[in-house]
Amino acid sequence: MPRTETAPDLVEGSAAEQARRRIMEAAMEVFLRDGYLGAKTDEIAKVAGSSKQTIYKRFGSKDKLFEEIVFDRLGGIDQVFREAIGELASADDVETTLRMVAHRFVHLLTRPAQLRVRRLVIAEAGRFPQLGRAYFEAGPERVHAMLASCFAQLTERGLLRTVEHELAANHFTWLVVSVPVNKVMFCGDETRFSDAELDHYADAGVEAFLAAYRPPATTARGATSPR
Repeated sequence: MPRTETAPDLVEGSAAEQARRRIMEAAMEVFLRDGYLGAKTDEIAKVAGSSKQTIYKRFGSKDKLFEEIVFDRLGGIDQVFREAIGELASADDVETTLRMVAHRFVHLLTRPAQLRVRRLVIAEAGRFPQLGRAYFEAGPERVHAMLASCFAQLTERGLLRTVEHELAANHFTWLVVSVPVNKVMFCGDETRFSDAELDHYADAGVEAFLAAYRPPATTARGATSPR
């Protein structure tokens, strides 16, 4: 008969996940402070309140721990954007829905945890080019591909006017996030933006995007009217 999971099993599983999260958070702190090469497994264990043996048992190596941290952060981003972009693809009120997507986008990507991972991957891209490529493919490239597909559908419905859909997707994301993300990336985690400031960047980005990609308005007779 298949083994059924008991209450102690659930408790044990929860404790194991908590221990895993502690190690990953401690490793992030040490990697950011000391760099990948300077980060010692002994120090990660000390910060996590764990042991070096436990780290190797759970993750196999420092390389694998580093990769696990990066892809763990990407998973959350992917889920948020699948939901938001799915709403956009079926929207009739494109401007309102684009603003919703933009707000979610800028608030998520400016979270300190996301920016720390981004900074860490960039810092180690020369040493781990395969990880940099994997991060790009699983993060920015995937999001842009989803947006491009969405923009293509909206263009077919006459609600947008994009030709190079993936390029339009890149335009959209950078119009929305470039100001706050670039400032935090260069100036550090102490740089903060209020919710109102982030919403302003999102709304201004949507306005600029629609100025370029909104289809011409039509009159009742079907003729194009100036905007």
